[in-house]
Amino acid sequence: MNRVKEAVLAILFMLFTLSTFAQTGSVKGKIIDAKTKKPLEFVNVSIRAIETQKPLTGTVSDSTGVFRINRVKNGTYILSASFIGYKSVEKEFTISPTARNVNVKNILLEEDNQVIDEIKVVGQRAQMRFEIDKKVFDVESNISQAGGSASELLENIPSIEVDNEGEISLRGNSSVTIWINGKASGLSADNQAQILEQIPAESIERIELITNPSAKFSPEGTSGIINIILKKNRKAGYYGSFQIGADILGGYNTSGSINYSSGKIESYLNIGYRQRKSGSKDYSDRINLDDQGNPVSYLNQNGRRDRKGGALFTGVGLTFHLTQTDHIGIEGFGHFGNRNSNNTIRYESDVPGSFSSSERISNSDNSSKGGNVNLDYKHEFSEKSNIIARASWDLWVSDGTSTYKQHSLYQQNKEISSWQKQESDNRSQSWEFQADYVNQFSEESKLETGYKGTLSRQKSPVETYSGETETTAVFDELLYNKYSYNRNIQALYVTFSTKVNSFGLQLGLRGEYTDTETKSLGYERTEATAHPYKDNYFSLFPSLFLSYSLPQNHEIQVNYTRRISRPRGWQLNPFMDMTDSLNISFGNPYLSPEYSNSFELNYIKTWEKHTLSVSTYYRNTDNVIQRIRYREGDVMKSTSANITQSSSAGAEIVAKNKLLKFLDFTTTLNFYYNELEGFSYLPADADAPVTGERDDNFSWTGKIIANAILPHAISLQATGSYNSKQIIAQGHREANYRLDLGARKFFFDRKINLSISVQDILNSRNWHSITSGNGFKQDSDSWRKGGVFRFTLSYNFGNMKASKQKQQRTSEGMNNIIEEF
Repeated sequence: MNRVKEAVLAILFMLFTLSTFAQTGSVKGKIIDAKTKKPLEFVNVSIRAIETQKPLTGTVSDSTGVFRINRVKNGTYILSASFIGYKSVEKEFTISPTARNVNVKNILLEEDNQVIDEIKVVGQRAQMRFEIDKKVFDVESNISQAGGSASELLENIPSIEVDNEGEISLRGNSSVTIWINGKASGLSADNQAQILEQIPAESIERIELITNPSAKFSPEGTSGIINIILKKNRKAGYYGSFQIGADILGGYNTSGSINYSSGKIESYLNIGYRQRKSGSKDYSDRINLDDQGNPVSYLNQNGRRDRKGGALFTGVGLTFHLTQTDHIGIEGFGHFGNRNSNNTIRYESDVPGSFSSSERISNSDNSSKGGNVNLDYKHEFSEKSNIIARASWDLWVSDGTSTYKQHSLYQQNKEISSWQKQESDNRSQSWEFQADYVNQFSEESKLETGYKGTLSRQKSPVETYSGETETTAVFDELLYNKYSYNRNIQALYVTFSTKVNSFGLQLGLRGEYTDTETKSLGYERTEATAHPYKDNYFSLFPSLFLSYSLPQNHEIQVNYTRRISRPRGWQLNPFMDMTDSLNISFGNPYLSPEYSNSFELNYIKTWEKHTLSVSTYYRNTDNVIQRIRYREGDVMKSTSANITQSSSAGAEIVAKNKLLKFLDFTTTLNFYYNELEGFSYLPADADAPVTGERDDNFSWTGKIIANAILPHAISLQATGSYNSKQIIAQGHREANYRLDLGARKFFFDRKINLSISVQDILNSRNWHSITSGNGFKQDSDSWRKGGVFRFTLSYNFGNMKASKQKQQRTSEGMNNIIEEF
């Protein structure tokens, strides 16, 4: 009898459940950028009852722009799609017994870049937006960097730091990959600082931060990828712009662009020239110690460097739409520049047998040229399946001549002079071949697979002439070096992503085979007699991404990737650079790559005027490459070595807040803990091993960007940043801070605008480090001149004017701003 009751109750329960689900349905659709026609990821989609206007539930779009909300009861609702930087869109739909599964199809979102004509209040495009695998920063509205360089622009992007030598780090880690337009484009760790200093900021459209890339992307760089996207707008018709600017140090810049697009052809041309002048100072105080750690002597130095140089940067692109499904494009950019640097160093010392004072004057002239050419072909099998084939070629050439003149005073008024000239000819070129296939089986599932081959070649011969004076200088056989570095990488990848209700999954695997060969030839050595160092290895890089959408616009993401950081070319070159006789540096051809396991947990919540992103991350790294220093007599030597393991954990908080109708803030806080294990390393020519104790510390950085839109077409911007104390190999770096300001005024229906900016207005950005090792303690500091004012005037032409209907609509939407004043 009990079993009969249980069976009846079970049947009644199933009938009740079925009747409940029979009264519910679902709504789905796809979010698309109205301008680019590309799907938008991570768009917030919510529904509310049309009668009560009460919010009910929501979700976010996936990597293909698709969204789906299940278990919606019968009734009529309003669906709302919102995304930072875009105008919100609403649609009405009804769930009924005859229409349980509603497809609203494509929802087009337009960028929220308003032009106010009547009241002269100008809106700015949102500077930051979140996508499922990256953060995107639109930099066209970055006022404080108008007239600057790409390197200076990166300094104002959250999570990125740039030191005084141009080295870039992401979340406190300098092992980061820099791309231009989604590929290496010839940039390497050896040349990127010089190139980024000469690319005009006006040529950049946006910057993407990919902190934990999936298996689809290159695993190079343990901290992630910084992707610089150059301008190549493709609106119908023609339009363009022209800019001129100057700064108080004597630098100036000019640039122009023009775009033309029709049904069959899309094209763009950008060209810019930038002349730059800058100054910097540095000092270093070194105390030499005996075996018991007691001071025995000192060597202090103070330096001043003045730099100037100019660079021409140009980009051009053509896209041909051959058919509805076949597209071919060719694009490229070129760079032509020169740079002169004058450096004066004054020494004081009481080292026995050494000079008591000395002055070293160096002058260097460098010219550089290079660029990238890219050819790609896209075939669309269907709306959900396509293949893209790409081939690109990069060439970078840097020629330089440096002279060094030193005059030293010894005891008993003994004087010694020396003169050196060093000539270098650095050349690097690479080829990339890539094919990517995408097949979206359904709105929830997608397969991506592809191949990428990279062939890189570098040569950097150096010749030196030495003597007491310029007239007596002769060829120096000991300072001759002919270095070559070849690296080939073959990679295959596959990723699969799917979504079931609110749960998303992406699995990926990438395999890379790398072969490298380095040669360092001294004087009278030939290719036949040289013994190259070769290193061939195969590596697998898995990735896993999980996401879950919660009600009320909450999203949680968890991901894991394996990363690699290969040694840089200069780190492998064993040639001893003795141009500074007291500071000798050389590379290590036996370096191995670093490998990292990276984990992230991300949470994002969006309100109408606020967005909050919280990311926690953990990364452990083996074979950490660090620069080490050790003393031999009066000489300080430095090289690179795989010395230890490291781990870091942190939390990054990014908030976008619109506090008033005319004021918004983008705030980034990054808290992280670093740990370096202890090490003991014996260089080949050292008498005693270089040791380091285990070291750890807690560091944090903060950056805030404030934008204000005022009446009379005026906008203001302030960017402040702070870096706390951080550990480095054999020591630490002290805290520093910086403040940049900018203002912009539009004239004549937004066709002309004037920007005024000042960088590092407090002149507070310096890099102060304290290090110690076997037989020494050293305190060093360097800083560039701050308080640099810039002025930039821009003129826009072509079909840029908004329609009267749009002007009227946006004017009505901004009337409330006037009331604030």
